[in-house]
Order: sequence, then structure tokens, then C-alpha cells
Amino acid sequence: MTPSEYPLGSPIPAFTEHAITPSLPTWGDNVGYQAGEARVMDAMQALYPRFCIILDVRKLSALLEQKFGTPSESSLLFPSRKSAEACRAFLAARDVLARVVQHCISDQLCIFLVLFPRDQFSTAKKFWQYTGLGISSRLATRCLSVLTPATSPTSSTPPYLKPGAHRHYASSKPPREPPAELLGTDKSEYLEKRYGSTPGVGAAELAKAAMRRHIAGVHVRNEGAGGGEAEVEVAVTEHDVFLFPTGMTAIWSAHQLALDVRGAKKSVCFGFQFVDTLRLLEEWGPGYYFLGHSSIDELEGILEAEQAKNPHEPPILALFTEFPSNPLLRSADLPRLRTLADKYDFLIVIDTSIGNFINVETLPFADIVVTSLTKLFSGGSNVMGGSLVLNPARKHYAALKERLLTIYEDVYFDEEAIVMERNSRNFSERATKINANAERVCDFLYASSQEPSSPITEIFYPKWQTAAHYAARRVPGGGFGGLFSLAFASLRAAEAFFDVLPCAKSPSHGTNFTLACPYTILAHYGELDWAARYGVPSAFVRVSVGLEDPGWLHDAFASAVRAAEEAHRADANAGA
Repeated sequence: MTPSEYPLGSPIPAFTEHAITPSLPTWGDNVGYQAGEARVMDAMQALYPRFCIILDVRKLSALLEQKFGTPSESSLLFPSRKSAEACRAFLAARDVLARVVQHCISDQLCIFLVLFPRDQFSTAKKFWQYTGLGISSRLATRCLSVLTPATSPTSSTPPYLKPGAHRHYASSKPPREPPAELLGTDKSEYLEKRYGSTPGVGAAELAKAAMRRHIAGVHVRNEGAGGGEAEVEVAVTEHDVFLFPTGMTAIWSAHQLALDVRGAKKSVCFGFQFVDTLRLLEEWGPGYYFLGHSSIDELEGILEAEQAKNPHEPPILALFTEFPSNPLLRSADLPRLRTLADKYDFLIVIDTSIGNFINVETLPFADIVVTSLTKLFSGGSNVMGGSLVLNPARKHYAALKERLLTIYEDVYFDEEAIVMERNSRNFSERATKINANAERVCDFLYASSQEPSSPITEIFYPKWQTAAHYAARRVPGGGFGGLFSLAFASLRAAEAFFDVLPCAKSPSHGTNFTLACPYTILAHYGELDWAARYGVPSAFVRVSVGLEDPGWLHDAFASAVRAAEEAHRADANAGA
């Protein structure tokens, strides 16, 4: 099956059991998805696990709700009591009654249900989406394969007593009950069929240790890249690397860690970032300052004003930034930010999911580096994961490490970790090829954009966006990454480009195959004017370049450019 042949809603890659990307092949399909059109929603066979409740999780929820819930209750499932209690606390803070039930399926397999009023599903889903702590698809599949009706709960807790929407990528309605025949589907042989035998706990521990060493080793190898004021030597080890079930879990955990160690203060979201980072900072803690234009002068004004209110306290908790940012591919002036952090005593948390370990070294300027391993570290679009790295050279390392060792729990499901580690073994080779492919594509598109009649108004790619800041952190042999975005002169030109581009289409990035999406439509459907004020217009396409043959990529993008040019001319003629 070629990329352009993926039917609406089908999993990408095709016939992949735990695919995390659904096909949305046309611009209209993406609009329909956000609008909740039945023709689109009914076609969905795969979903991004944080944005929706996927099929096996829905099936398991339905079974457990039948046993432990009431007709008026819905549930979310978690892999530990701690994560379930965090969800219940989140709901209680919003005046939603909830209770936790523990259900042990075997000695090693326990699930924790958070039960709450069905009409509060949209509130509960915020916790699921912004923390990434819900059970994984493979854990749900494993539970379904061994679940027996006779199993009873080992403990339960009563509902909280009542104390004194953003819509993103998915419906906020509770999931529909799956048909009865689906509840009997047995997929217990999946891992055996794929790998020959079910991996044991020992294999998972080895896989997790290998990934921690891999991530730590890349940071050590890149030590001293670039240069600049405030850079320090970093001696990171595998013991400074912590694994999480998703990238958002790593970001959420970094924020929770900062709140625990440094106290409740506002944070700064520096630059126009992935929308869920903003929502996370809205939902937890006392709030945040949004500096969507990455203005350090504006940041200094905030720091000075807050410091004047209380000279004995840090003016903010932490600064969160992406290097480079999603979707504008802009990079912050890290040395200058580090100087301010040292002066005013706040933490810096850097998300390197797009730059990735192979291309850039940011740890010398950070207190914490977080990364979505779901993206290029895996590349397979069939497993989730995240990492958090502490910088041992920074002032607050000891306090952060001590607290993190106290609160951290390994809820990364063993089978997910094994798949992630296997996917990641050729990470460096894949990243290098994708760097080269993306640069060739962007050079072609840049040349096309220089034509007077071109409908491409701007290319967002680290080679041209805040280039000096990116170059300062680029490691020897590193590239510009595989992600870029295009702004178009008209919505019609953007639609034509997207619809003709013969690659897979879905809301993700960092895959081994080229993937495109109308980013603003998906991420900011209910706030298009707001996004446009920060340079992210509706006529905007984000592309993640893959491992395809360079000749195929050139022809694919050339055909899309021609379609955009024709649509642009038609618009101009219609307005003449």
C-alpha cells in the first residue's frame, strides 16, 4: 500500500496492531475530524492514544464499568494507584466526584479505575490527555487476554466529598460502548506472533536500562557542542535519565517536580509551542506567562516586575521552551536565557523532541531536558514513550534528584519499553538520513518560494529560522531535523498542496515515513485567529520528512507545489 492509498481512518503504517497515527488524507477530512463529522469519526480505526480512548482501552473500560460502575458513571484506567489518585485529585479540584477501584487481573497485572459521572468525561479527559498517564494500548490488550469474569476488586475507595474546553484533536464526548462481539476478541497471541515469545520482566528491565544508557551516552558524546556564555561541562549518566510512558508525561512530571521542589509560582512558556504544553501549564499550578513571540526583552520585563514585588523570592518557577519549536521551528537564545535563569534563580526545561539528541545539544543550558521518544527515537509510529534528563552540573540538581527519586514510579509498561528499545537501535542512522532528505526537500521548496508567483510565503525550518541560535547548539555532523512547515498565500493553495502531496497524512511527526498535516486546523481549530496572531495561519502545512528515496520525495513535493501554484493562479484570476 502506497502512502497516498491509506483510506480515511486506517492505521499508519498499514496493518499495524498498535499504530498511533490514523490516516486523514485530505484537508476536508481534517476539518471533518475536528468538526466531529460522522463520516470521519466512524471511519477511525487508529487514534493517537493521548488524544482519544483507543479501542482496546474502551473495551477494557466497558468490561470493568459493567462490574464496578453504575449506569451514570464513566471511567479512565491507570497503571498505578498513584496515577489514579492524581486523576481523582484533579477532578476533585474541579468539583467532580470520583472514586478509585483497584482490579488485579493477575499477581503482576493490576489496573486502577477512576469512576466519575459520565457527563464529566470531558473534564476527566483533560487529565488523560495532558499527563499521558493512562494505560497503554499494549497493557489493555494484555489485560483483555487474561481477564476472567470471576476476578473481584482487591480494594476500593469511596467518592470524594464535594470540596467547599479546550477541544484538541478529538471529541470530548465519552467513548461509545463497543459492540458486544468486540469484548470477546482475543488478541493474546499478538506479541508471540510478532516476537516468538512473550517478553518477560527481565527483558523489559534490560530494554529500559539500554535506553537510559543510550540517551545518557548521546548527551555525553555531544558534550561541549557549540559554545557560548553560561555553558557548563555536563557529566550525565544513565542514573540521571528517567523514562515515562509518553513525552507529555515527562513534561508534566518536570512541572510537578519543579512545583514540589521550588514551590507554587507561575512559569513561562517561551515561544509558540505545542498546544498541550500550554494547556498543562494552565491546568496545574498558579498559571503561566505566554511569550509566544519569544521576546527575551518581554521576559526580562516580567522578571524585573515580579522580583520587585518580592526581592527575596525567585520571580518565576521555570521557563519551558522547545528547541526548536513546534510548528515554527524557531530556536531560543539559550545562553541568554541561562544567564537570566542564574541571575533570577529559576529552572529551565527544554523539550528537544524536534531537534533530537543527534542534532543538537541543549543540556548544558538546561536544568531538565524532556523528549518525546514516541517521535524519531522510535520512528515506527507504533509505541509511545518519553524521557526526562537532569543536568548534574546545575545548582538545583541535588534537590531535584532527591525529590524525583522519592516520587518517581516506573509505569512504563514492559512490552511498550521492549518495542521502543528495538525501534531505537538504529536511531542515529535514521536521523542522519532524514536530516539529509529534509534539507534537500526544503532547499527545493525554498527555491520554489523565490519565484514571484509562488504561493509559498514562508518556510519554517531551522536552517532559516533563528539560524544563529540553532547553529550554536548544532553538534558536529548534526543536521536540521526532519520537520518543517509551510505558510501559503491562500487557504486554497494550502489545501491543494496538501491534497496532492502523495504521502501519509496524520497529526504526528518524527516517523520513518513522510507525514503531513494541516497543523493549525488540527491543533487550533477553535482559536484560529489567536494562532494567526503568533504567525501560525490557517493556510499552514506541517511536514515530517521520512526515509523515502530522495528522487521520490522530490517528485512528490514538486507535484504538490504545482497544484498549489495552479490553485493560487485560479484564486488570482477569480479576483481579477
